[in-house]
Amino acid sequence: MKSLSRKNFLKSAAFLGGTLMFSEVIMPTLSRFQGAQAYAGLSQNEYPFDSAEHIIYSVCLQCHTSCAIKGKIWNGVLVKIEGNPYCPLNLLPHIPYDTPPEQAVLVDAKLCPKGIAGVQSQYDPYRIRKVLKRAGKRGENKWQAIPFDQAIDEIINGGDLFGEGPVPGLKDLYAVRDPELMKTLAADAKAVVKGEMTLEDFKAKHAAHLDKLIDPDMPDLGPRNNQFVFQAGRIQGGRADFSKRWLLDAFGSVNWYEHTTICEQSHHIAYREMTNQYKDGKWSGGKTHMKPDLTNAEFVIFFGTGAFEANFGPTPLSEMVTRGLQEGRLQFAVVDPRFSKTAAKARWWVPIKPGTDAALALGMIRWMLDNQRYDAVYLSNANKAAAIAHGETTWSGAAWLVKLDDAGNPTTFLRAKEVGLSEEDRFVVSKDGQLADFDPNDDKNPVAGDLFVVGEAGGIRFKSALQLLYDVVKERSVEEWAAECGIEPELLVTLAREFTSHGKRASAELYRGAVQHTNGYYNAQAIIALNILIGNGDWTGGLAAGGGQWSAIGAKEGQPFPLGSLHPNKLGSYGIPVTRERVKYEDSLYFKRDGYPAKRPWYPMTNNVYQEIIPAAAAGYPYPIKALFIHKGTPTFAAPAGNPAIQALSDPKVIPLVIGCDIVVGETTMFCDYLFPDTSIWERWGIPPTTPAVQSKTSGVRQPMVDPIVEKVKVFGEEMPISMEAVMLAIAERLGLPGYGKDGFGPGMDFTRPEDYYLKMVANIAFGDKPEVKDAVPEADDMELAIFRKARAHLPPAVFDEARWKKAIGNDESLWRRVVYVLNRGGRFESFEKGYKGEQLGHPFGGLFTIYVENVAKVKHSLTGKPFSGLPRYEPVRQADGTLVEDNEYEFHLITYKEIIGGQSRTIGNYWTQNSILAENYVLMNRGDMQRLGLRDGDMVKLVSATNPEGVWDLGNGGKLVVSGRAKGLEGIRPGTVAVSWHYGHWAYGARDIVVDGQLIAGDSRRSAGLCPNVVMRIDETLGNVCLTDPIGGSASFYDTRIKVVRV
Repeated sequence: MKSLSRKNFLKSAAFLGGTLMFSEVIMPTLSRFQGAQAYAGLSQNEYPFDSAEHIIYSVCLQCHTSCAIKGKIWNGVLVKIEGNPYCPLNLLPHIPYDTPPEQAVLVDAKLCPKGIAGVQSQYDPYRIRKVLKRAGKRGENKWQAIPFDQAIDEIINGGDLFGEGPVPGLKDLYAVRDPELMKTLAADAKAVVKGEMTLEDFKAKHAAHLDKLIDPDMPDLGPRNNQFVFQAGRIQGGRADFSKRWLLDAFGSVNWYEHTTICEQSHHIAYREMTNQYKDGKWSGGKTHMKPDLTNAEFVIFFGTGAFEANFGPTPLSEMVTRGLQEGRLQFAVVDPRFSKTAAKARWWVPIKPGTDAALALGMIRWMLDNQRYDAVYLSNANKAAAIAHGETTWSGAAWLVKLDDAGNPTTFLRAKEVGLSEEDRFVVSKDGQLADFDPNDDKNPVAGDLFVVGEAGGIRFKSALQLLYDVVKERSVEEWAAECGIEPELLVTLAREFTSHGKRASAELYRGAVQHTNGYYNAQAIIALNILIGNGDWTGGLAAGGGQWSAIGAKEGQPFPLGSLHPNKLGSYGIPVTRERVKYEDSLYFKRDGYPAKRPWYPMTNNVYQEIIPAAAAGYPYPIKALFIHKGTPTFAAPAGNPAIQALSDPKVIPLVIGCDIVVGETTMFCDYLFPDTSIWERWGIPPTTPAVQSKTSGVRQPMVDPIVEKVKVFGEEMPISMEAVMLAIAERLGLPGYGKDGFGPGMDFTRPEDYYLKMVANIAFGDKPEVKDAVPEADDMELAIFRKARAHLPPAVFDEARWKKAIGNDESLWRRVVYVLNRGGRFESFEKGYKGEQLGHPFGGLFTIYVENVAKVKHSLTGKPFSGLPRYEPVRQADGTLVEDNEYEFHLITYKEIIGGQSRTIGNYWTQNSILAENYVLMNRGDMQRLGLRDGDMVKLVSATNPEGVWDLGNGGKLVVSGRAKGLEGIRPGTVAVSWHYGHWAYGARDIVVDGQLIAGDSRRSAGLCPNVVMRIDETLGNVCLTDPIGGSASFYDTRIKVVRV
């Protein structure tokens, strides 16, 4: 960073690197604490950061793990980041929560390299400070800095903003503004779909409001409000809640999205569906994320993930795994075509063919069922009472009976009334040839069933769920399943035998690698079934739901701020999302009109289908959009097959208004019309999630550590830094959105600043989940209050004002002191011991695991009209219409991965780590493949595919970029596979020159090193402008593309 001086590098005050603050405050302060001479002038035993007044605790976001961090601050500058010793993610075990801050400051906990290097992300000289408006074509990277108020006015009012013709403003899209009208339109549109109201009657009733609808002939699409779309990247709790309130509840658009389908969504959907509970006639409430209890596990199979590079995540997992290895307690296998850092420590490396995870899991299940290596007693327990009787907290649907259709295909669970056992909505098992009905949640009357059942009653044929699974796995022999994976049968059998040799202390773990396929959901379902067969849920060393969090949104009885209901005149929203998610195609007027096939896939089982947002808008299906707000995300770069999205964003006729909010000019925000600067993760609030790998209750709090480097502006008459929140509040102020401004939360509770919202969340955490302060943290004493104030003395009034903060929680002195107690520790953290209760976990899931997923079996594919399977299946790669993808002339299978030093985008400016340790990434190939192609290490090669035969990023007005990098051979990769790590190959984020106010801002070539392979990933040719996608889980396909490697 020393070479990045203000004089010779950045000269525009629109960027941090062009300010006096950067050259005369930040750089000298950082220099003081770098290098061998950093502390030469200090007296013996004097250390400036052993005093709590120089420390603020917060939460990292260099990756999604959200480790708690300890910021060391000098002269108002964040000079060092460590792990927070109060948090179980950073220390095993963590220090007691009641440790006074003046003692805790003496302990530095662990943190991964990305987290430590966050200082360089915070003070990245390419961070923008002012609002930028494009001054050329989209993507040309020509900008002008404009005042914040001007940008807000133009976005709201629209007009001929760029000399290219009229642009709609947000006021034009804020069509329905009356909550009662929104409710009535929603109810009547639903009635039209159901056939309870004719379209003619709908139009007659709402004649005065038809202009407010996207399409009066399709009222279920919703109002024009829905044509404003919010697309976030790595947004987390707190900010997600803040922005949902703004868009969904106040502006009235259903189109709020985050990034999950380009991360690991099918994993979440599979877990949710297999842990959904049946209550009041519907399936709901499932857990979307579970992990092995690695602190006590004896054997784990990592499918497409590990503990030392990515996952959720290296800071907590690496110590758990390393300690298990050191103690001789833990062994594990890694299923991955690439020999990862975790595989290097594994007992078994299993280099399967990419995408064949389900084949491996189903082959293991075949062997387990053939050899009776499963927990038969556990699987027989059909309800809660049976589980309790056998000392279990969970039970399974393995014995539940499933109806068969005339062709013998499973449909739905058999109900008692269908065979004359009861008129109630109860399920059925068979025990010793006799049918018995039951309530799965009954905790008084145990019911167990036989596991392998084939039968008929009342003319209805049925099988037990486990019998159906056995039928699936018997479609191939163990040898054939192994052949599908490309491994030896002996290895498959070894894994199955080892997996079933540790009782409850074994687990099958999965994450991104197993599910970012077109068959991702089924892969996940098969892997999770392994856990169910050994009954490891809620057991020490088994499968865990994690300790969870305290409710920050105020959903628990008695909490001081139930934020969901503190919204006067809440507008609400209705309609079909542009991604057609969470809605069955058959429940739409499109289906009534068009039938099968739909024009594009519908995704009723999932949400946040990130990769589909821009392509769907470009296709105008189910409707075009008018305005897009991109926040902290880069869909053109991070999603597969990004060229069509770039083409769409480059054309204002496709999406007339594109707004961005981020800390830099990124690969997608370079195509924006307006780009607002944002506060960094070290400057803002947030209540992030926690990993279920940690068994004690954990609620980290992200809070401002330093003064934001962005400009300060006035909104609602209040001075604040420009940020996502400031933009939303300013739009709320100008449009008069309900739930903002004076009495925004209700009488006497104004909502004019970000902390008005976030401090209420912290207060809920401090209060706890039980009424009458039974679960509250202690009140901070006077010494803690003094530390709190001194630690924030460097923050300006626009960021920290104690009287204002206290007012945000109602001026309650007792509650305020509890809030201070939480903030002084960076969150709330339960003791390590409470994570366990004897041989079981302290925070059990305590519910039903289902092998057969009725919810999925009841859904039909919107393009084929065929039902999905309720059982795990091994599926080949398919396009949206079900046709096979083969591309056999492309000999290599492309996969990606992450290094521990690299995150999504932010780490490219971390010269301490990513650039110094690994300045570029490589095209990794098996040495035998390289020799066959005549390649040597260091040769430049490019990647090409069937849908990108030139192997280029087509940046529209930004030119073209070849997907090329240096080849590198190794033995640790499956032959026929090519691996390229993520987080390199940038063309923005400071990597290229841009022009602001006529001044050239020179790019840094270090940031453009290496390659990003995403653009060569396969386009779904049945749709033409989006990548291959899992039709159930919605995951974008990152691992199903075949490529050629061509010497450059």
